[in-house]
Amino acid sequence: MTDSVPHILYEDNHIILVNKQVSDLVQGDKTGDLSLDKILKNFLKKKYNKPGNVFLGVTHRLDRPVSGVVLFAKTSKALARINKAFHDKKVSKIYWAIVKQKPPRKQDRLIHYLYRNQKKNKSFAYKEPRDNTKEAILDYTLLAGSENYYLLEVELHTGRHHQIRAQLAAIGCPIKGDLKYGFPRSNADGGISLHARKLSITHPTRKEEIAFTADPPADKLWNHFLKEVKRKL
Repeated sequence: MTDSVPHILYEDNHIILVNKQVSDLVQGDKTGDLSLDKILKNFLKKKYNKPGNVFLGVTHRLDRPVSGVVLFAKTSKALARINKAFHDKKVSKIYWAIVKQKPPRKQDRLIHYLYRNQKKNKSFAYKEPRDNTKEAILDYTLLAGSENYYLLEVELHTGRHHQIRAQLAAIGCPIKGDLKYGFPRSNADGGISLHARKLSITHPTRKEEIAFTADPPADKLWNHFLKEVKRKL
């Protein structure tokens, strides 16, 4: 990741949202790689000519190979209220996923029980509860198809580790490029074809519903599906 300014979707006094790109790291980890939160802090420091440290709260994360909407808090008040909204399941998150196999149904609710293996950094999906599993729920809708792939829209109802990746793989639909969950080939950019398309939340100070949409990466397949979805609207 470079220290160039990310694609900012929206900014006000309390929040800032960006369209995360594949391989961007949301928050610093053991790799020591430059992360989005640090880049945004530097951007805000320069933009507003702030002499001291800039406050920026990470409210949620996307896996490094995933792209899409990420929300940061610019004040401690906003961070506390957004964290509570996530805890109370009052945040709506819509994802797009490209898969090779057509799913069993055009629309369905998937309920699995996920076990997170820390050593492998992977979650395993089971149909029935087991020791140390957590319930995972999502809804998917088949939005479009191409000659070789299908576009699914996914709405998350729980926020488990690798949830979409594990649950789609469990029904025979691993996400394009996701070697960890059974797709046979990697993507050219090293990411996976999973994109956080839309985030909706009550604004932490204005108390009104706000929603933000991010376009997927500009490659041939994503462009095809974006045009297909817009054509059907």
